[in-house]
Amino acid sequence: MKKVSLTDLEIFLMIARHLNLSRASVELGITPSALSHALRGIETRLGLRLFNRTTRSVALTEAGRRLLSRIEPAFQEIDDAMEDLNHLRARPTGNLRISCGRASTRMVLLPIIARYLELYPEVSVEVVDNDALIDVVSGGFDAGVRLGERVEVDMVAIPIGPPMRSVVVGTPSFFEKYSIPRHPRDLLGLPCIRHRFPSGVVYRWEFNKDGEKLDTQVNGPLMLGDVGLMIEAALHHAGLAYVFEHMVSEHLAAGRLIQVLGDWCPAYPGFYLYYPSRRQLPAALRAFVELVQISGK
Repeated sequence: MKKVSLTDLEIFLMIARHLNLSRASVELGITPSALSHALRGIETRLGLRLFNRTTRSVALTEAGRRLLSRIEPAFQEIDDAMEDLNHLRARPTGNLRISCGRASTRMVLLPIIARYLELYPEVSVEVVDNDALIDVVSGGFDAGVRLGERVEVDMVAIPIGPPMRSVVVGTPSFFEKYSIPRHPRDLLGLPCIRHRFPSGVVYRWEFNKDGEKLDTQVNGPLMLGDVGLMIEAALHHAGLAYVFEHMVSEHLAAGRLIQVLGDWCPAYPGFYLYYPSRRQLPAALRAFVELVQISGK
């Protein structure tokens, strides 16, 4: 077996993390064709195939999985050692990647990021807004933002923003045509705007009153995948929408929308910033965490 360099192992590790040559090439700053050529060279020197590749997919072989399990902790130790040096820097630098849902990006994340960039102009921030439940580690993110109930147990999580409340809303014109629901079961006879997550799951509207919890599968001819679009549809009298109160507060105050079933919609813990538990946080992430903590006081 010919000698394999640390650069070769770094290339292998990046491909193994992304399982996508295009994304790995962007991370490494080379073209996909150059990366593919480099990988063939590594496999030739090792005398083993590390990935099974087709035009549509990349998957680790048994040899690849074994190599990854041995070198990933070592590279993590190297990353941690380099991040230790960040504590000697006066100001954070580099890149910060955050995975966040569309609604939480608008509601809680952007104001903090604006302040963060004002304080640390040497840092570049990338926000990937996607309502899918992304694995921040395998996705190459530094942190993510989710509702507290959806954060994995092995993550460090801190509140970002106030408690939340979801509300059922419709226009005055809608209620001229349909009766006002007094109980969640009354929704079954009304057209509701349903929400499908990127995973394909259709959201069941959640209610809670005096300890009684109900998950209601509502009906309606319209289904959307974005909360902002659901609000727009409700404003056009397309049906009832179940959305974050904060996103419709101006419409409620102006009378464009009317809230119903308010006694069935209590407040709940809001969004959390979460990130992998590590001994030393990257300087850019550490500064962002500190700003979130200060903003929450």
